[in-house]
Amino acid sequence: MGLAWQQGPLGVGAIGRFLVPVELPERLLFAEPLRRRMRVRFGDNWIADSEDVVLLHEPGRYPVAYFPLADVVADVLQAEDRTTRHKDLGETSWYTVTAGKSQKARAAWQHTGLPDYASDLKGRVAFAWRAMDAFYEEDERIVGHAADAYHRIDIRQTSRHLIVRDGYRIVADSSRPLVLYESGFAPRWYVPREDVDETALTPVEGQTFCPYKGLCSYYADRAAWSYEDAWTEVRRISGMVSFEPDKLEVELDGKRLRLEPGQSVVSHGVDRDLTVEELSG
Repeated sequence: MGLAWQQGPLGVGAIGRFLVPVELPERLLFAEPLRRRMRVRFGDNWIADSEDVVLLHEPGRYPVAYFPLADVVADVLQAEDRTTRHKDLGETSWYTVTAGKSQKARAAWQHTGLPDYASDLKGRVAFAWRAMDAFYEEDERIVGHAADAYHRIDIRQTSRHLIVRDGYRIVADSSRPLVLYESGFAPRWYVPREDVDETALTPVEGQTFCPYKGLCSYYADRAAWSYEDAWTEVRRISGMVSFEPDKLEVELDGKRLRLEPGQSVVSHGVDRDLTVEELSG
């Protein structure tokens, strides 16, 4: 997803390569100014508000926002008697976050033993996404995880023939799917509901949140999914259905699609126990 997730250029499953004369390190971390105002809410209080956030891109992880300590409300962070060691960034100190009547242990951290090359993160703290009530960019809530500035989605109409089978049963048959190209992911194919056998779509419990597409619902052992009310930027896929090629037989113009790195649905980094009502509110 974007720069360092899934098939992105710094990701563990990168599909491209850097054309350089020397071999690059196995892991490359990238830090940059976010250049967006970001705020954190916890215990019905705003506990951080900054226009000087640094976003850290780390292979195999969603981007993490680091706030200057000066932009965090006083007395919110309580140091814990616990440290860990990050393989690239050294010793890490942990904090309990307290605001109002709410308190959460291991909810924030700071890299206190940074090597010289990682000084961009000096004097900064990050908040655990799942531990906080909400994160905002300006007045708009960001769900799922911090948004990657390198993330892009393009949607294209196509007349290619897509067939989805579950054994001998045809689940979907369409010559008008949409293909969604998303940074760091293999292409996703979305089929209009009219071209899907609705009786095959048994809803399953559990939904996920994407900061780029919205609330996602799943069907049939998560072999299919749909954004019933996709964000404005990707409204074209609202209500359409996409299918996992490792769980169902998905055929495009007579060629069977296979699972690629970045094609599977990964729950790592999902938001805390956010409700649909809370999101829509």
